[in-house]
This record gives sequence, structure tokens and C-alpha cells, in this order.
Amino acid sequence: MKASQSQPPTLPLLVIEDEPAVMAFICAALERHGYAVVPAASGAQGLELLATSRYLGIISDMRTPGSVGGADVHAWVVQHRPELASRLLFTTGDTANEETAAVLHKTGVPYLEKPFRVQQLISLVQSVIGRAS
Repeated sequence: MKASQSQPPTLPLLVIEDEPAVMAFICAALERHGYAVVPAASGAQGLELLATSRYLGIISDMRTPGSVGGADVHAWVVQHRPELASRLLFTTGDTANEETAAVLHKTGVPYLEKPFRVQQLISLVQSVIGRAS
């Protein structure tokens, strides 16, 4: 085990997800692997939290209720919290949708396609956070 993996991160990950079962799955998996997690049930709630607190990284569903989706979260982060832009990853169950595919291509943000396994989530989180340091 590397020294960097022996201590849990001090800042939480922000998880933006509107589906309660998916949110519970993501949060439980991350917490089991030593991450602190702050949940947000919508993109708008996620932006409110991002405006007031510090985070290690962000996991955002591409589509959440209301007018703020994953693309909006990405744009806000780039403008207001650029240090987190490379620590953002998307989850989506809709990669066949042309709009979703265009956003994923344009932003270059790493993503997980639902459904995904715990190890896929943890590997991508570790990769994204490692790449940002």
C-alpha cells in the first residue's frame, strides 16, 4: 500500500445524483474505501455546496432534475473552481443520447456508464484524483 493511500483524504467528495438507490450505492462504496462524501440530490444543490465548501473532487450525474445538469456543473466549475475541473467525473446511463455524447466529447471529462461496479468507481476516482495532484 502506498503512503498516499494509507490515510483517508481530508476533504470530502461531492456526489451529485438524483436517484436515491444510485446515491446510496456510490456513497457506501466511497465511504468503504475511506472517502468522506457530501451528497447533493440535484445539480443546483451541488452548485450551492460548491460555492460554500471545499471538496477533494466531484462525481456528477449528467442528468439531474431541474435546469442544472452535468454540463452546467462542468461549466460552473471551470469558471468558479478551476482547481476542481480536473477532479470531476460524470456518471450517465445515457451515452447513446446525442446531447450527452456531445458534452462528454467536448468536455473530455472522464465518465462511468451506469450500471457500473464498485471497483470501476473506485479506480476512476483514484485515477482522477491522482491525475490532479
